[in-house]
Amino acid sequence: MSVMMGLRLDVDPDRFMEVIAENAELVESVSQRSRSKGAIHHMFMAGEGEVMVADEWDSADSFLAFFAESGAEIGSLMQQAGVLNEPQPVFWQPLDTPDRF
Repeated sequence: MSVMMGLRLDVDPDRFMEVIAENAELVESVSQRSRSKGAIHHMFMAGEGEVMVADEWDSADSFLAFFAESGAEIGSLMQQAGVLNEPQPVFWQPLDTPDRF
């Protein structure tokens, strides 16, 4: 069963989007690599003073291996954007409940 992964970034969402736009080729390369390593879905979401990464992966181990391999590139982007915290991934397993859709 797949897992959901969340990662909160203390960063200005506007600055974050500027860095993503300035590094579009690198971001696409990292995205393609994540898919080959087990990523199923990926998105960024903005809140007040933060951005959240919301992913679905085939397993937590797949994400952790990908992040270890791509950490320097991802870290560079986060540094350019001005991320203030040390992001820690959190994993959840979906529950098979009757109201799930």
